[in-house]
Amino acid sequence: MLDGISLDQLRTFVAAAEAGSFSAAGRKLGRAQSVISQNLANLEAQLEVRLFDRTGRYPVLTPAGCALLADARAVTDGLAELKARARGLAQGLEPELSIAMNVLFPTAVLTDAVAAFQQTFPGTPLRVSVEGMGAVIEPVLEKRCAFGIRGPLLTGHPDLRSEPLRDIRYLMVASARHPLARCKGAIPPDLLSEHVQLVLTDRSRLTEGKDLRVFSSRTWRLSDLGAKHAFLRAGLGWGGMPFHVVEADLASGALVPLALAEAEADTQIRMSAVYRTDTPPGPAGRWLIDRLKQVD
Repeated sequence: MLDGISLDQLRTFVAAAEAGSFSAAGRKLGRAQSVISQNLANLEAQLEVRLFDRTGRYPVLTPAGCALLADARAVTDGLAELKARARGLAQGLEPELSIAMNVLFPTAVLTDAVAAFQQTFPGTPLRVSVEGMGAVIEPVLEKRCAFGIRGPLLTGHPDLRSEPLRDIRYLMVASARHPLARCKGAIPPDLLSEHVQLVLTDRSRLTEGKDLRVFSSRTWRLSDLGAKHAFLRAGLGWGGMPFHVVEADLASGALVPLALAEAEADTQIRMSAVYRTDTPPGPAGRWLIDRLKQVD
């Protein structure tokens, strides 16, 4: 008998429970009270439980009705979500949104934007990978990601279009215990080369043989920004970090900024959204890019 239960019956059940009477449910659904009563009687017969106590002036949910109401709502809400997602897909909404985020981009900014995205596109799953340098661009070129958040790398690629998002402050730092921290004034290149520079790297073919902001001939390569941060705090080397990551360390004195004689030790790195010109982001991706431009 349960196979004969219809969505119309479940909607009637939920409407009657929420409205508090069969007549109010009829007005809400645009049906006669007699139709509401018959629908509910049929549903009770199929479920073999009494959903409403009808002995009073107004129907009251029975314990069984209370227990089953949440399940009925889950079914009707699930159908509404299915219909909404189907409408979105018919209009070009992505069934899933995949993005590649540069490891230097502030996670707090992305989190705020994604929280709003979840409210706006609750039926669109989101896949986020955190990468460095060329590893952000490769999945975009290979159409594995709708868009990436990159730094100033491959800016003139003919297959890519980019939109500026924000500038990230990037500076050279070292532990307060590091020998370079005791230098007064700008540090000359020969002194920098005496000490290990911690350099962020990635496994992308696009950055093979490329060094960005490397000033020492002695380098340790790390693909994880968190590990680099920990190594800097431990005094294992010196190197560049986004200001938002080391702001608390600079304030406490655990890390100190370095001044370089022949290069800017404190600079701004432009972060941009990048995507293929032949496959631009759909509605969800376009919305998220625009939101990332707004978040402070």
